[in-house]
Amino acid sequence: MAHLFEPFKIRDVTFRNRIAVSPMCQYSSTNGYANDWHVIHLASRAVGGAGIVLTEAAAVEARGRISPQDLGIWSDAHIETLAKTVALIHNFGAVAGIQLAHAGRKASTAKPSKGGKVLDESQEGWRPLVSSSAIAFGKDSPIPEALTFEGIQAVIDAFAQAAKRSLQAGFKVVEIHAAHGYLLHQFLSPLSNHRQDDYGGSFENRTRLLREVVQAVREVWPQTHPLWVRISATDWVDNGWDIEQSIALSDKLKSLGVDLIDSSSGGIVPGVNIPIKPSYQTQFAERIRREANIHTGAVGLITSPEQADEIIRTEVADIVLLGRELLRNPYWPHLAAKQLGHDKLWPVQYDRAWL
Repeated sequence: MAHLFEPFKIRDVTFRNRIAVSPMCQYSSTNGYANDWHVIHLASRAVGGAGIVLTEAAAVEARGRISPQDLGIWSDAHIETLAKTVALIHNFGAVAGIQLAHAGRKASTAKPSKGGKVLDESQEGWRPLVSSSAIAFGKDSPIPEALTFEGIQAVIDAFAQAAKRSLQAGFKVVEIHAAHGYLLHQFLSPLSNHRQDDYGGSFENRTRLLREVVQAVREVWPQTHPLWVRISATDWVDNGWDIEQSIALSDKLKSLGVDLIDSSSGGIVPGVNIPIKPSYQTQFAERIRREANIHTGAVGLITSPEQADEIIRTEVADIVLLGRELLRNPYWPHLAAKQLGHDKLWPVQYDRAWL
């Protein structure tokens, strides 16, 4: 029976434990470039003992950023500073992963500290926004342009090119972001996808773009390296995307070379009442793991070592992804190891007499 601090191997990559740093936007980039903040923020979580450190969402196109301050990987020029960050993460014992993303109709917004409102061109924003269909995210959001067939092919290629750059930067894991109401999720959900072509309507058609992105990325991503996909397992809305469709999708993605489903939820429409409580999303990871027979990651208000360890020991998921808890305490894995009787992690540079 596995536990939180047992190593975990996918393909040729071994993680020292089952703790992952969940992708968390830092809103600190200029023109998509990583900088000293990203280096320190991500490397410190590796020093802190996590098994895998994932970057925030890195936009595969400039127009795919959530905000003007988002990280990007749409240009070869972005590789150099990302490579510096990757080297440090690996030097401190963790595995570096990158989340590739496109915000679609949820792009061009102010960062949360500035209110998160939609920005126009006079406020560093951009137009047009794109989506599966010409349906705005909310009442104050602009109506996006529905992607043409040629536009869809360009998005697929953007993800593939971003994966190539990720490999050049030294990342060992790529996670494709198809959750939280962003572009790939906008194609999956019938709430946002009203297309009547090969990319809309049926389950097969609505999942086509994500499947084609996965295929394109897997073709350029080494067979030795893991490929993950983050999905919203449910929209929490009647007649939306749901867990049954997520299980069916996960089964298809596994056959295309996806190794792990990072199981989150929500984000496709505003104002949804989500029953938030500790471990509220782990049920989705468990069902996908069991019914699609694929590795899963559990997320959602996982805060205590005992809670995280139970998720692994009871085979709810193969890894846990922590966000806010690792913002509050980058050294949570070390403290968890000590609390759970696996006190093997503290860096030798830290005098144990002080701990």
